Amino acid sequence: MKLTIHDPVSSAPPARSLRLAKPTIDLDTAPYAIALLRLSLGLLFLAHGLLKVFTFTLPGTAQFFDSVGLPGFMAAPVALAEIIGGLLLIAGIYTRWVALGLFPILLVATLKVHGANGWLFTNEGGGWEFPALFAIASLVQFLLGDGAYAIGSI
Repeated sequence: MKLTIHDPVSSAPPARSLRLAKPTIDLDTAPYAIALLRLSLGLLFLAHGLLKVFTFTLPGTAQFFDSVGLPGFMAAPVALAEIIGGLLLIAGIYTRWVALGLFPILLVATLKVHGANGWLFTNEGGGWEFPALFAIASLVQFLLGDGAYAIGSI
């Protein structure tokens, strides 16, 4: 692809041109990359949901939510959404909509829970870098769809 830079003020021919590489997507491996993203997100959501239930407990998660200004009664719905959503992503069922539906959880985690802790996740309380990355990955999954080995694509 050739991009020509033109000076709109003068009528002189373009002074220079810039060569851009053709965008490439390996159509043979892309479905597997999409599946890897889907499985990774599914496992992360499942792990975080189970963590809220079995490690922190739902009352403990509710107390934490209250401490950061979130409604404590949302602990169970969030944990349930993460567990069910994680399982659906792993299976590849309704992938786009599950990824989009889980995005608000990640957005709230990024802005409300980790936002004040700085960027680095190694900061006390965990910074916002990983929750933001997971939020973006969730949107990318929404855009890409199921990938290989998904029940939804069978």
